[in-house]
Amino acid sequence: MKKISLLIAVLFIAASSFAQDYKNSIGVRLGSGYYDVASVAFKTFITAPAALEFDLGVRPYSAGDYKWTNLSLSGTYQHHFQIANVEGLKWFVGGGLVLANTFSDFDDRKGFSMGIYPTGGVDYKLKNAPIAFSADIRPTFNVIEGYDYYNNFYANGGITARYTF
Repeated sequence: MKKISLLIAVLFIAASSFAQDYKNSIGVRLGSGYYDVASVAFKTFITAPAALEFDLGVRPYSAGDYKWTNLSLSGTYQHHFQIANVEGLKWFVGGGLVLANTFSDFDDRKGFSMGIYPTGGVDYKLKNAPIAFSADIRPTFNVIEGYDYYNNFYANGGITARYTF
């Protein structure tokens, strides 16, 4: 019984050392990827170090007579780690899934896509304001590709500003 109590105490102390500075946040993510250039971003911590981020994004395209729009939804798991001596700053790793649809009048520029990605980045919560910023990279591998534009792989990075609550 003493070993179980000690284990519970150690787990509680370890979890509290990862205490996040906020529970939920919502804002805007600006991305460099094929499926989103601007997204509404919602992030929620499900445990002290673990968060889920959901992004609803859009990217309009225009090339000569071609005009098309991507609409996407991505979900990402992020596991956060404190950065010593910098209050509010954490780094994270994780992975996610993106579902996207391309709308166009041209058959060779439309269709459904699905991709998976590893992710890594940093998250910073301002000390005296309800604002958090993050930067990430999401190299995405298409499992289903609506049209052959990126040969099943594309780099995607982004920066996010969110209101925390």
